Formats: sequence, C-alpha cells, structure tokens
Amino acid sequence: MINSREQLMIDLQRIEENDYELRSGEDIKDYVKLMLEHIGDPEPVLRDELIYSTFYKWINEKHWFNDAELRELLWILLDEQHLFYHIGNKEDLTVYARTFSVLVVALILQRHRETAILDSSEFIKVKQGLIRYYEEERDLRGYMEKEGWAHAAAHGADALDELVLCSESDAAVREEVLAVIQKMLYNDQYIFREEEDERIATIIVTIIDHHLLPQQSITDWILNLAQCGSWPRSHSQYVTRINTKNFLRSLYFRLLLTEKNMDIVEVLLKTEKNLNEFVH
Repeated sequence: MINSREQLMIDLQRIEENDYELRSGEDIKDYVKLMLEHIGDPEPVLRDELIYSTFYKWINEKHWFNDAELRELLWILLDEQHLFYHIGNKEDLTVYARTFSVLVVALILQRHRETAILDSSEFIKVKQGLIRYYEEERDLRGYMEKEGWAHAAAHGADALDELVLCSESDAAVREEVLAVIQKMLYNDQYIFREEEDERIATIIVTIIDHHLLPQQSITDWILNLAQCGSWPRSHSQYVTRINTKNFLRSLYFRLLLTEKNMDIVEVLLKTEKNLNEFVH
C-alpha cells in the first residue's frame, strides 16, 4: 500500500509533467494540506523540487489562490509547526520545516506587493514573524550531502528582501531589517560559505536601488559593522569578523559593477579595511 507521502511524490511529479495542472475532480486544498505536512521533508526531491516548486507555480504564476486562501496559508506557515518548528535547534532535520516555510512566505509577500492581500495589522504580524525567525534561527548550515539545501540565512534573506519592498514598510521597519541582518552576520558560530552573503547583500542593494532609506542611514549602518573588529580575540570574534568582511566584499562588488552609489562604495572599502587583518 502506498502511504500519503509516497503518493504525494507520485502525484506532484505527475502534476509537474502536466504543467502544474490538476486532473478533473482533484481539489487543490487536499494537495496543500499534504504539502504543508511534508514541507520540511528530509528528501530533497520531495521538499525542494516538488513541494516548493509547486507552491511557486501555483502562487506566483498560475495565481490559483484567492486573497483569503493566501492569508490562511500564510498564517499556517508562520505557526509553531512550520516557521517556528523547534526554533533554536541545531544540527537536526527540523531546520527544513523552517527554511522551506520561510521561502513560501516570501512567495506570498511577492503576491501581496502585487495585489495587497494583507491589511496593515496583518502586515505587522508577518514582519514580526520574519524578524523573530531571522533572529532566533540557530541552524545555519547551508548544503547537506544527503538532505540538500537548508540555507536558513539565504532563505530568510529572500523573505526580508520582499518585506522591505512592501509599501507598508517604512523607515522603522527597514531599520529593523538592518539590525537583524547584523545579528545574522554576528551569529558567532557559523562562517557562511554557501553564498549566504550574496543573498543578504541583495536586501541592501534593494534598499539602495529603490531609495528606501536615506543614504546616511545606510552608511552609518555599514560603518557600525566594523565594531566587531575591536572585540577581544576569540573564535566567536573570528567568525563574526569573517562573515562581516565577506558580506562587505559582496556588497562592494555588487555596487561597484553598477557604477552607482560610489559614496557608499567608498564606505564599504573603508569598513572592510578596518576588518581586514592582512591590510597594514
């Protein structure tokens, strides 16, 4: 007998082959229930290639969910069984429920930017959830050989990038995002090596390109990142300095290539130099 998990994989593979269309008589709600149940499955084909890809197609390309259905899906994703499932755990498989829930939250925020599905109080609830998640996530592993991508720092950054673009985001919200990015860079346990720095830098590029904060606020924040360079020497300080230095380099080259915002580029160069122990 095929169990629901195995049947879900078979059905989603068939749906993918059929351009993500359902058969006559099938109800999308039945699939969504199972997809949410298995959103953090350790099998990367089911979790990443099938469940996430199907959510992407159904939410952002086919627009098969109405506003009420998207809100209902969002509140489930933000609950203690999804985005905050065993939050704080490290080195176990619970991370996948959290990191793939936050990716689907990003998809819904993208739809919200197009069609305004959330009111102001609902938006604040989403903002608070994303800030809390990025602050409390402790399993920062990138890619695992057997289970595939966890990538919490990168997936969370994708959602924060959507958040800062929402019309409901004001300077205070964006300053909160900058603060929690600094906390992620200052995680003091994990050196990012799977291009998390690039995904995080995208948020800052978005803020700069769309003029979402005054330039002085951005330069002040960048300069403040150098504070870890003066901390007492320890392994935690080493991890924080490396992460921050690599992030600054990623952002530097992203801005340099556009040949815009050269004042910020100079600030990045100065701040990186303050963190680079090989520069005299």
